[in-house]
Amino acid sequence: MKGFWLSFRSEFYKSRKTLGFWGSILLPLLICMLVFWGTYAHSEKMQQLSGTLLWLQLSGGILNIMGVLLLPMYIIFLSYSVNNIEHKSETWKTLFSLPIPKWSVYSAKYAYAFMLLVICLSLFFSLTIATGYLLELVKPELKFHEGSISESLLRLYIKLFFNSLGILSIQFLLSLLWSDFIKPMGVGFLLLIASGIGVGANWKYIYLVPYAHPMLAIMNVIRRAKASFGSFNINVVLLTRETYVSFIVAAVVFVAGFFIVQKRSVR
Repeated sequence: MKGFWLSFRSEFYKSRKTLGFWGSILLPLLICMLVFWGTYAHSEKMQQLSGTLLWLQLSGGILNIMGVLLLPMYIIFLSYSVNNIEHKSETWKTLFSLPIPKWSVYSAKYAYAFMLLVICLSLFFSLTIATGYLLELVKPELKFHEGSISESLLRLYIKLFFNSLGILSIQFLLSLLWSDFIKPMGVGFLLLIASGIGVGANWKYIYLVPYAHPMLAIMNVIRRAKASFGSFNINVVLLTRETYVSFIVAAVVFVAGFFIVQKRSVR
């Protein structure tokens, strides 16, 4: 464990000034600010809405921007950013020749990417709540305090995290094996587009495609919200079949990735 923690701390010091690190903070902040100004500018049209409907409008605006496209794209960029430090300085062989188990080095890098994803989604949740109450502070006619969907929203962000693990593992391995940005980015982007088409076409096996899992999480909640619109009972089921597939893909690719890296010269 000592080797793991040394490697993990090293990842923080190496990447704390990179876009991958700051993206996990600035992306939620920027999107919530844009939604804040958009809601503020159209507040007159929303004055008659109940507190629950106001929260649905606000969180829906953020999730529609983030969950469907930006989250998978951020994971693709994040995975590359974590490994690009070694590619850029050509220190992979040096890193794996240190008196630290290779498993510790590999798992620490993955854990660091894992942590940045947690930070990003945690900020999305907390800033969404903060944005609602800030809007009520500057526009008292928007009565956000009269309703709350914080529990359902928290469960949704947890589900988005679970459903993103398969993408994270795949992109982490691709960006570790390929030193240029175009290959892992291109593969991830093509699979993301194909997944969007599959989700839109309601392909019955789309739950087997990891790149579709965040979209499926959002779509399932939208369907339940429409089905229970009168009661506003938004039920977010954390563990569904695509979530289990995400867990399996993440675990299998993570373990397989270590053995692939062991047997190949990483440059």
